[in-house]
Amino acid sequence: MRWTSVVQVSVVACAAAATFALVSSPKVEGQARAGAIPRLNGKPDLNGLWQAINTANYDIQAHSAKPALAMRPGPVVPVPAKEVVAFGAVGAVPSGAGVVEGDELPYTPEGLAKKQQNQANWLARDPEIKCYLPGVPRATYMPFPFQIVQSSAATFVAYEYAGAVRHIYPKDPGPAQIDSWMGLSHSTWEGDTFVVHSSGFNDQSWFDRAGNHHSEKMKVTERFTMTGPDHINYEATIDDPGTFTRPWKMRMPLYRRVEQNAQLGQFKCVEFVTELMYGHLRKEPLK
Repeated sequence: MRWTSVVQVSVVACAAAATFALVSSPKVEGQARAGAIPRLNGKPDLNGLWQAINTANYDIQAHSAKPALAMRPGPVVPVPAKEVVAFGAVGAVPSGAGVVEGDELPYTPEGLAKKQQNQANWLARDPEIKCYLPGVPRATYMPFPFQIVQSSAATFVAYEYAGAVRHIYPKDPGPAQIDSWMGLSHSTWEGDTFVVHSSGFNDQSWFDRAGNHHSEKMKVTERFTMTGPDHINYEATIDDPGTFTRPWKMRMPLYRRVEQNAQLGQFKCVEFVTELMYGHLRKEPLK
């Protein structure tokens, strides 16, 4: 047998073995740490550092691994010299099962057309690239932790990405005076579930890097339900008649950061994008 044939047979055998392993392996279920849910004034105590572990920031719907820019042979970024910098696997998108209930986004025809335009112009349009505030609910599942500070008077959420914050009022303060990236939020309790109602958003934030978007009419209802001392079941219902034909929901677990000395870091990314956004205005561009 020739060497090339041996290699071909080996590759086929390895692929078959890998396929069998994937098909026959038992499903892995997440294991919650046993213990009582901590409480504050009789309600679940959400205080702590939390983080989502998923690929929703890439795409909230199910997706396979692919280049960051699917229309090109690999993840690349244009530079002023009209050349490209290839990032290979570093800039690729990992696969994900999605977080949208039913894996369907009920766009209006106009809303779907805008999403497709966003995808085609991702580098120029995605607000994350320009370090704009992440919006809600995207701030929850970006690959950065966030800290919930809860008291009987109010709840405050600090996000590592871009120094974003949210003040969640215990009573409805009325309509927002101006639209904003993070909106205006107030809370209620439904049994042991912390429910946050948010509105007053601008139309600039996205749900992910796949171009999924919303209008200024969006209202978000978030539900935080502790299922253990270190786990929260998070749900967000999106109601936006300006972009979608009906409300829809996403859900995911949130995990407490339990490593020693866990703390909220800083990712003040404005300085990282100054050259990207304003470098062309330099009298003498950087080499």
